[in-house]
Amino acid sequence: MTGLLVAVAVWPAVLYAALVLFIVMAIIVVSALLGERHRGPERGIPYESGIKPAGPLPKRLSVEFYQVALFFVIFDLEAVFIFAWAVNARRLGWSGYLEIVVFVGLLFAGLVYLWKIGGLDWGPAGRRRRLRKGRP
Repeated sequence: MTGLLVAVAVWPAVLYAALVLFIVMAIIVVSALLGERHRGPERGIPYESGIKPAGPLPKRLSVEFYQVALFFVIFDLEAVFIFAWAVNARRLGWSGYLEIVVFVGLLFAGLVYLWKIGGLDWGPAGRRRRLRKGRP
């Protein structure tokens, strides 16, 4: 009997997933059949936002570029957890409050650590300071 209840509860999700897959496949097939084909030499030239490239791009990106993205993901994700806690704050009580204080404390400790090791010094002054300390 429980297998029947599970099947009754799951069938809308299975139907939805099947419809999504059907629509995706239909869009891919229709675009492949009706889409234009361009095989000219201009096809290989990068073109972005209506601007033709002025010259070759630099081969290497600075590490700071990736650090900004990583720090954003780490420290922006905290907002999701804090918001979820704020919605349920009354129901969670003092134990929930203590947990969010520990969570924010750990995030703050991570931010202080990044600041102390120079992970947030992205400008020329930060580079000079790191070079004086012997770090690249």
